Amino acid sequence: MTGVAYPKGTAKAIARSLRVYHRDREHHAAMDALYSGFLKPGDLAFDVGAHVGDRISSFRRLGARVVALEPQPGPARAIRLIHGRDRDVTLVQAACGDRVGTVTLRINSANPTVSTVSEQFVGAAHGAEGWTGQVWDREITVPCTTLDALISRYGEPAFIKIDVEGFEANVLAGLSRRVPVISFEFTTIQRDVAEGCLALLETLGPYRFNVALGESQFLELAEEASAEAMGGFLRDLPHSANSGDVYAVLQR
Repeated sequence: MTGVAYPKGTAKAIARSLRVYHRDREHHAAMDALYSGFLKPGDLAFDVGAHVGDRISSFRRLGARVVALEPQPGPARAIRLIHGRDRDVTLVQAACGDRVGTVTLRINSANPTVSTVSEQFVGAAHGAEGWTGQVWDREITVPCTTLDALISRYGEPAFIKIDVEGFEANVLAGLSRRVPVISFEFTTIQRDVAEGCLALLETLGPYRFNVALGESQFLELAEEASAEAMGGFLRDLPHSANSGDVYAVLQR
């Protein structure tokens, strides 16, 4: 969910996120069509970096159970308001990484969708085209868990979605078992992070890859590609492509 501009003030920014991500029915339909290829009723999905929970809503429309991670207090509060009475949604107010403990979360109050644990992400955004005016103005300490710890507690998911602003490879480093489908966000200011994610997934199992650009919810490739081919695709994207999601599908 990278690259959306918000007015100043966290409360106003979250309100805008709710309008952008929860009121576009056409976008919801496209999202449901995409995720229906990965989830069926009764499946378990992890939403790592849930923000205000539009993916949670999609997964629930498809009948999946959801464990959602969101470390920011404001967005976590929004998720509780929307999904708090749903017994099939579990909110974990924590970050996710390669070890259990605590981490420093750098909050962009005017644009909380790009709040991040990654110092490198903040550095890559500084002065980059399309990122002018982005300021990470607050820091808080938050709990951090791992995918392995989540699986041990909640069970094996059919699908894991990871959108954590430059910390995706760290999240995958905390996973030691194969999961049928995993998506991770990439950005053109940190293509090396995506390369790291591809390499980590190759160590876990025989994955093949596809990609959706921006918030299109549309897979670009007619056939799933190798990690090497996907890396080449991402390297060839223009800077203006900005971001998207890579989908890794375990081959049976």
